[in-house]
Amino acid sequence: MSGWVSLFSGGKDSAWALHRALEEGLPVARLVTVHPETDSHLYHVPATDLAGLAAESIGIELVEIESTTRADRTDSGTRGDAEIEPLEHALSDLDDDLDGGLAGVIAGAVESEFQTTRIEAMCERLGIQLCAPLWQRDPRALADAMVDAGFEIRVIAVAAAGLDESWLGRTLDADAFDDLETLNDEYGVHLLGEGGGFETLVTDGPHMHRPIELDYEAEWDGVRGRLRITDAWLGES
Repeated sequence: MSGWVSLFSGGKDSAWALHRALEEGLPVARLVTVHPETDSHLYHVPATDLAGLAAESIGIELVEIESTTRADRTDSGTRGDAEIEPLEHALSDLDDDLDGGLAGVIAGAVESEFQTTRIEAMCERLGIQLCAPLWQRDPRALADAMVDAGFEIRVIAVAAAGLDESWLGRTLDADAFDDLETLNDEYGVHLLGEGGGFETLVTDGPHMHRPIELDYEAEWDGVRGRLRITDAWLGES
């Protein structure tokens, strides 16, 4: 049987897409994490170094890819095309390595045409399928589904008007999403952080056998901030 790979950053969208794919019975053979060298329009950036710990908890082998595209070398469109190349090469290699070959890619895109059109074109070139279970779904319905399923989602970076230091390290539960809806009305903050308004890390969920525990310090410059994670480990199941 051919296998699937799931694009995986450790954030809520990629984790939810993986969870949905597993629920649907897709044979996920690998998780694939891309580590961008700098800020990326295509990939989730913060805390991707914890993807290995998440993969250990999930129990699926992780493939890690370094992306070295420099932010100052090209415009965003050309840069996005360049950023997809290392991923495409890695997937081509996996097609050769997996028993039965590579069936398709699972992606957690919600509304980003920039991201989705490039992944779709890559899949077409490789002759594989794309599974995007979050694509163009209602953001609040997605948020509620994640919370109801038992996802523990931690905010690890903020970079949008209305999101202050108090959001760093906050768990996204129903009350937090209510607050984000208010901020959406006031400032236009996307409920799921589309466009880089905030970034997340899933520390527990039904797809994981053990939770991720964290030690961290909050770094805030008055406009944006992030968690500097000083230690991370798997807790008891």
